[in-house]
Amino acid sequence: MRLGARGIVLNGVGDIALIHKTLKNEYKLPGGGIDEGEDPAAAFIRECREELGCMVEIIEELGTAVEYKSQENFKQLSFVYVAKKVDELDSRSLTDKEKDEGTEFVWLPKLQALEAMRRSLGELKQSKYDSIYRTKFMVLRDIRILEYYSNGGMR
Repeated sequence: MRLGARGIVLNGVGDIALIHKTLKNEYKLPGGGIDEGEDPAAAFIRECREELGCMVEIIEELGTAVEYKSQENFKQLSFVYVAKKVDELDSRSLTDKEKDEGTEFVWLPKLQALEAMRRSLGELKQSKYDSIYRTKFMVLRDIRILEYYSNGGMR
């Protein structure tokens, strides 16, 4: 089982950060794997620093998301957070994979963010790192997280 940390990052006007992998036509929430011995909240903060180039402050823990990919015999448990951007950094720290997939980020109002994610489901392309099957799971997971948040979450 893989552990992950991901979630919703809000800027000063309430827009949501989405990761856009241009070569895959993928829109998703920021986040990624938790390193050995790393606290889930610290992992989410690190992922935001790396992917978005900003410092964030966690304002809410939404819960957990579990995904099962039967074709790959894969299970992931993600800790899900809501955070606000508190500082802009000079640069991002993308992996070679993220660079190869054309990773950038955009800030969108909540409904536009959901629409971009839903639209990307029908336009996904495979990369040398991920199949469409795997990518579709990630986008669907993040759509459900954003829908849950948009409908009031645990508040």
